[in-house]
Amino acid sequence: MSEPRIVCNRIRTPDGTILESIHRHDYRTYKDANGLEYMVDGGLDYTRRNVHDEAPYTELSVYSDSPHDVIREVFKWGTRGKDGKQPLKYVPLKDLTTEHIEAILETQDHIQQYIRNIFLDEMIYRVKMYK
Repeated sequence: MSEPRIVCNRIRTPDGTILESIHRHDYRTYKDANGLEYMVDGGLDYTRRNVHDEAPYTELSVYSDSPHDVIREVFKWGTRGKDGKQPLKYVPLKDLTTEHIEAILETQDHIQQYIRNIFLDEMIYRVKMYK
């Protein structure tokens, strides 16, 4: 079995703010109510954080070996709409239409196998849920 891969890269700061890095070099910072700055970086490629021993963050990252019902809530896909002309937005897997997932699987041959497997697992999940 292969090493678990990052599906969602995020933390919760002490004041409850969630910081998420969606793609590589998506460096996000936030100044918490406690006055300390927190950061996440790396998207689905790596996790990078800063550490404050006196006020630690809560790790919320999810990996590919998590249950699918967890993955489908947090894994996001970037889309520019059906015509490809809309502003980029990231949509949770659970909110993508079945037709959109089918189109991704048919046309996006560059995606990594573990991500392809997430989409395939979602298709199986939907078949089971709608029986």
